[in-house]
Amino acid sequence: MATTNTQDRQALLRQGRHLEYFTVAWNCLEALVSVVAGLLAGSVSLVGFGLDSMIEVASGLALLWRLHHDPDAFRRQHAERTTLRFVGVCFIALALYIVYESAATLIRHEGAKPTIPGIIIAAAAIVVMPALARAKRRVAAGIRSGAMKADSKQADFCAYLSAILLVGLLLNALLAWWWADSVAALAMAPIIAKEGADGLKDKGCCEDDGCR
Repeated sequence: MATTNTQDRQALLRQGRHLEYFTVAWNCLEALVSVVAGLLAGSVSLVGFGLDSMIEVASGLALLWRLHHDPDAFRRQHAERTTLRFVGVCFIALALYIVYESAATLIRHEGAKPTIPGIIIAAAAIVVMPALARAKRRVAAGIRSGAMKADSKQADFCAYLSAILLVGLLLNALLAWWWADSVAALAMAPIIAKEGADGLKDKGCCEDDGCR
């Protein structure tokens, strides 16, 4: 029985690593397209979404570090907390940046240009992220990892951000609502800030049944 449990855990760890490799690759693509398209279009929401993707790349790399330390219980716990706090600080900083830039854009009455690449990447993320989140939750429950569970929540949050982003980009492109982009960015800020606050509080760390 012990051998079977060990084999099951190793299989889950391999699956978790594969999910994180995919997360890193996808978010690198997402960040590149979003930041470049956002800068060209002058879109605060798109640039913010791209920066969020960069943070998720860092989170994915940190999760890989955590998964590689799984056999050592002490180092595993340390990696859990370090990962959550690092990502938390990054998200708080991003939320502050988005609020500042969005407010400044609204005050200056500067609208973003329509961007087809931005619309495509936002629509694609709405499809990819929920499926990725579900897969990560299954692994988190199996290995009782709070960091992995928190990472699955980030994928959920990314889906929410994608939906908000897509609405803002479409309103701007189809109805020429110049303020829609900045309002969409401001709507993202509380979601991103909550992610950061949860990470700084170590919320999501598993004890006995925390990941069930």
